[in-house]
Amino acid sequence: MSLTAAASGFIVFLLSVQVIQGQYGWGVTSTITQICALQGSTVELPCTYRYPFAMRSQTTQVEKRFWFTKGRHYEPVDLKTDSDYTGRVEYLFHNDDCTLRIRDLRERDSAEYKFRFITNHGGFTGSPGVTLSVTVPDLQVQVTRSWTQGELRCHSSCNVSDNPSYVWFNNGQKMDGATSSSLRLSVEDNNSYSCAVTGYEDYRSPPVYAPKLPSLSVSPSAQIMEGSSVTLTCSSDANPAANYTWYKDGKPLNKNTQLVFSSIQSSDSGQYYCTAENELGMKTSQYKCIDVKYAPKVGLLSLTPTGEIRENSRVTLSCSSDANPAATYTWYKDGKPLNKKTPGLVFSSIQSSDSGRYYCEAENKLDAPKLQ
Repeated sequence: MSLTAAASGFIVFLLSVQVIQGQYGWGVTSTITQICALQGSTVELPCTYRYPFAMRSQTTQVEKRFWFTKGRHYEPVDLKTDSDYTGRVEYLFHNDDCTLRIRDLRERDSAEYKFRFITNHGGFTGSPGVTLSVTVPDLQVQVTRSWTQGELRCHSSCNVSDNPSYVWFNNGQKMDGATSSSLRLSVEDNNSYSCAVTGYEDYRSPPVYAPKLPSLSVSPSAQIMEGSSVTLTCSSDANPAANYTWYKDGKPLNKNTQLVFSSIQSSDSGQYYCTAENELGMKTSQYKCIDVKYAPKVGLLSLTPTGEIRENSRVTLSCSSDANPAATYTWYKDGKPLNKKTPGLVFSSIQSSDSGRYYCEAENKLDAPKLQ
């Protein structure tokens, strides 16, 4: 098996197995069925072929041998006569060797290549052929983390062989001395990193970086009413994508991008924030106060002192109700409103004329239930 890496590019194997086609002494053997190579590079497709020494008492003579990608089985187009490959194709034929070399690869060279030879006893075509995929570097930076250290690895679906040299970029600037496929760094350095194959600096990977300061939004953004549907969303620009954790009053909640209240309650009021974290670091959002508004709830009416009330004693009636915003109160005696707007109704020296049935109403902008 022979491989060539031109100065301008590299060859890559995706699958390497021995494939033998043919029978009764005829056949084509290929050690490679699929090759991935970079645009502009040189690639070799190695193979060997065989045929019977003689048939019907007549020695076999090879009359023609060539590679093709176009044309039907019995009407193939020799690559050397194909205008798409002019000056770029070389046959490395020697004895039973049928290796094909293609220089200055182009993306349109991606195809299945088959070898055919013709003898005085007939022809034979190797099938399946060798599938060549030509691409520009399609790089991604894979990130792993161990405690406070992170490792970046430059990876491509078209893995470059022959231990090529790499270029690393920190915030878009080339890093001196960083030429291997991996890079170690401290987590939380707030920089972005990308890589490229040397000679292909214009084809950089997307940068990887720790999460930016998360944005926390609330929908709807207007006043939040008890029983309504409310969604909190945390988002952050990060690569790899961030994982999110929600907190209420400092205590962790769930780990979703959104925090959804299908019917929010007054007990859900509090200070909320979220964190965004990936393998390169973590950031915490600003705090968001969720203040759930609700009408006064039926509360308590209390009397002090309790028990028998004596004339000229001090008596206090107290009205209380849970509400947001805070409630204002109106007192009634025997169904008639009193000119009292405070939670407490105080009799400093109660008289017999004060006897009656009392109740109060608690009211805010949302509702006004009665407290009796």
